[in-house]
Amino acid sequence: MALPFWKGVISFGMVAIPVKMSVATETKPLSFHYLHKKCLTRPKQVLYCPEDEVYFNIDETVRGYEYAKNQFVVFEEGDFDKVPVKTTHSIDIIGFVNAREIDTIYFGGSHYLEPEELGAKPFALLKTVLEKTGMVGIAKVSFQKREHLCCLRPLDKILALHTLHYKQDILPTDDLAPAQPKLTAAELEMATKLVDAMTTSFKPDEYRDEYSLALKRMVEAKLKGVEIKATEIPKVEIADLMKALRASVAAAGKR
Repeated sequence: MALPFWKGVISFGMVAIPVKMSVATETKPLSFHYLHKKCLTRPKQVLYCPEDEVYFNIDETVRGYEYAKNQFVVFEEGDFDKVPVKTTHSIDIIGFVNAREIDTIYFGGSHYLEPEELGAKPFALLKTVLEKTGMVGIAKVSFQKREHLCCLRPLDKILALHTLHYKQDILPTDDLAPAQPKLTAAELEMATKLVDAMTTSFKPDEYRDEYSLALKRMVEAKLKGVEIKATEIPKVEIADLMKALRASVAAAGKR
């Protein structure tokens, strides 16, 4: 069940819509612990101060920003809630854009927005307008010690808030671009046929994390003392491209 971690308002022109925000996704990988190799005991992590030559726990720490060598400005946890920006308690909509204009590389985390009781009607109005126009709201909001760029879009009966990377967060691809090889019309036609043959509908229920399932089987095998063999790296052979495409189309057709 999604639990709200942020409360505030959606600032929509002169309209304020009280909402709650919760995390939309949850990943549960297998948990592995560091152990002392000699006796397989879980170690205790401790903090050590070389200045005072003492060990201490996390409750005795504060956060510090190093503005000069070994010189810090100290922040208590409550200080982060006092940062003087209006987006601390407001999802400030800057404007609206067509959803197709946002390249998926900009998308970060996903969150749910639900209205407080008083905001039910303006919330429904905003959601309905976004559905009818195909637009998404571009906004800014602060949580987790930073101000996020984000977009709001309709999702079922609520709104989804997706954090977006800022332009400066996106690494350039200039150094990655290979020389563009010449493609023949026949190769393009056959590759298109392969895409058509493999075209399907996106059905999330059909996909699963095979790595996690295999990892669980490894745990069971190790408990039984069964030896695990590593997967071999596939050998890549530069074959005749058209021949490979034709074979792929035929195989896709059979599936």
